[in-house]
Amino acid sequence: MEMDRLSPAEQALIARPDNVAMLHQVEQWAAINSGTRNLEGLGMMAGLLADAFASLPGAVSLVDPAPVEAVRPDGSVDALPHGQHLVVRVRPEAPVRMLFTGHMDTVFGVDHPFQTLTWRDEGVLNGPGVADMKGGIAVMLAALQAVEASGLQGFGYDVLINSDEEVGSASSAALIAELAHGKLAAFTYEPSALPDGTLAGARAGSGNFSIIITGKSAHAGRNPDEGRNALVAAADIAVRLKALHRQGLSVNPAKIDGGGPNNVVPDHAVLRVNFRPQTPADVEYAQSKLAEIIAEVASFHDVAIHSHGGFNRPPKPMDAPAQKLFDHVKACGADLGLAIGWKDTGGVCDGNNIAACGVPVVDTLGVRGGSIHSSDEFMIADSLAERARLSALAIHRLVSRGGL
Repeated sequence: MEMDRLSPAEQALIARPDNVAMLHQVEQWAAINSGTRNLEGLGMMAGLLADAFASLPGAVSLVDPAPVEAVRPDGSVDALPHGQHLVVRVRPEAPVRMLFTGHMDTVFGVDHPFQTLTWRDEGVLNGPGVADMKGGIAVMLAALQAVEASGLQGFGYDVLINSDEEVGSASSAALIAELAHGKLAAFTYEPSALPDGTLAGARAGSGNFSIIITGKSAHAGRNPDEGRNALVAAADIAVRLKALHRQGLSVNPAKIDGGGPNNVVPDHAVLRVNFRPQTPADVEYAQSKLAEIIAEVASFHDVAIHSHGGFNRPPKPMDAPAQKLFDHVKACGADLGLAIGWKDTGGVCDGNNIAACGVPVVDTLGVRGGSIHSSDEFMIADSLAERARLSALAIHRLVSRGGL
């Protein structure tokens, strides 16, 4: 570390994160399955996190998820249950306020075979959610505890740990927007983009759609021309949408539900498709072309089509305020002996939603690790305190200066 660049108060600040205690937290939290659809596991996690974050001088609450609708394979639309979200509000009257976010859910369901923790190479912990992002939650909490212990004045903040980030944050999107309002900046604790600590910069957006096609059933041998084949119409939409794929707009038709016996013209299908637009203009283009293709296919195949879904993650550009925040984090890293770089990515997270509210955000301040969303997911254990020190110093300096 470049300790000569740190004031005595800053040196005391970065001495506080305890890697051993943080690792113990991660091991405890990662031992609990909290896949997005495992409401019991999410409830256990929410309770443990509420206890842990009660160490901060704020009001801790569990917020019920907003209603979310889902399209089932048969085309019916009904409510999809979600877990509660943890919110901590600290000094809402303070002149400088920030937002800190993370998520308690993982991509590993209760029936997934990846459920245990294993030490691989020395200092490398393999386990479900250790990097994405139970390690990140430990980093966030340790950084805030260090800042609180420093006696920093004039600092208020909100913490949000939601239960549905891995599936798009549909039940927490409005809560994210509410908490982002009026904030100077935000930090989100996704793992670093690369194991060396490289951060994610600009991000593409994301839109998920379920396109419901209703045709007309008929006997495939006796009267096929009286039928209206929903499966063929869904395939036609998929091919036309894939033709939109270009630089700046990734289009991925992912699944078609529907069909039945070979001797029946299928009257029902659901097409699932994901868009990844780089810019707001790409979002507008995709929306326009989707509506156009649906109208053309409906007319050509004489079927009824309903589109369900939307662009739940707006693109996150590296604009001037975001660049200033990244430069601030980079400078803090340099004073800690850390080389902080970043790269653009097609991945999405709650940082997209925060940036869309006009709040600059760095969204990969969690642990160094990798292979997330796979059974090889790992966390570099020593990065817990390392990243907590980085956040604590960045927060302390930002608040001390009253802004960027």
